[in-house]
Amino acid sequence: MRLLRPALLALAGWLAGIAVAHAADPLNVYTIWPENYARPMFQEFEKQTAIKVNFLRFSSGEALARVIAEKNNPRIDVLFGGPVETFAAGIKEGIFEAYKSPSFAKLPARFKQVDGQWTAIADDPLVFMTNAAFLKTNNLQPPASWGDLLNPAYKNSLQMADARTSGTAVTRIFSVLEVYERNEDKAFDYLKKLRQNVQVYTKSGGGGTLPVGLGQAGGGIFFIVDALETKAKGYDVVISFPKEGIGSSAEAIALIKGAKNPESAKKLIDFATSAAMQSKFSEYKVNFVPASPDVKTDPALAEVLKGAKIFPIDDEYAGANRKRIIERWVKEVLPAQ
Repeated sequence: MRLLRPALLALAGWLAGIAVAHAADPLNVYTIWPENYARPMFQEFEKQTAIKVNFLRFSSGEALARVIAEKNNPRIDVLFGGPVETFAAGIKEGIFEAYKSPSFAKLPARFKQVDGQWTAIADDPLVFMTNAAFLKTNNLQPPASWGDLLNPAYKNSLQMADARTSGTAVTRIFSVLEVYERNEDKAFDYLKKLRQNVQVYTKSGGGGTLPVGLGQAGGGIFFIVDALETKAKGYDVVISFPKEGIGSSAEAIALIKGAKNPESAKKLIDFATSAAMQSKFSEYKVNFVPASPDVKTDPALAEVLKGAKIFPIDDEYAGANRKRIIERWVKEVLPAQ
């Protein structure tokens, strides 16, 4: 028995070493959500699973381009967050592996790809956000239609995201397309007119929120999560919605095809698509609308959205036309001054 004891202790130590080594294997993620939204969610996941998440943050277009470029030797296991149009475009490139989490079946149809190539973790409507002092100085009411943003008072005073890099911008363009019933010529005619009032197109979706808050820009079009964060920081901004309606994009998650840590990746997807993560939105003041039917929208967020005309972006239409529409925007809208 005495002879066996050292061997048993050695075996126990070896097994413990394997467990520690396994627990230390990191999960690699590209997040499209800004770090201050994503980090607390990953920390909650780590607490529950002891799986460490290494992540890098990129705008939608950058993240998609990277995953496509790395397709033959994936560097990540999961693409986390970001508008569903990005994921729909990714399906065309064959970069995702189908996986259905335990929450998949209970989600509404618009919050999941039928084969499980992506699943929604939140919903994020666009809004108009304007600087209150700018409105007062120019004797303006908060914009209540898409046409209001064409007012000459906004000349060189709007900031919004660049479609070459930002999913926010893509959602904005597809919102305009829906308002014009997918008549591309009419939609692009509007976008070219709007261009006259745009001061700068920012790399990221929320890039223009601080300038609007500081009064360096008069207003812009942003996701509500970024607009409400600007307001929460104490900036005097006004949130409004166009009477014609504005788009809301599901925020998604997907398993990367060829992921090196697929089982851990699936655990993150399980966590993110469930109430376990989405119930934390309110706690961390992250103003996404939960996709999970088991989680209620934060009352303050629900109040802001009350009465707004919001329509979902059609992921299949957007995914099929994303590249072509962005190319047309670059060719026709960017130079239109």
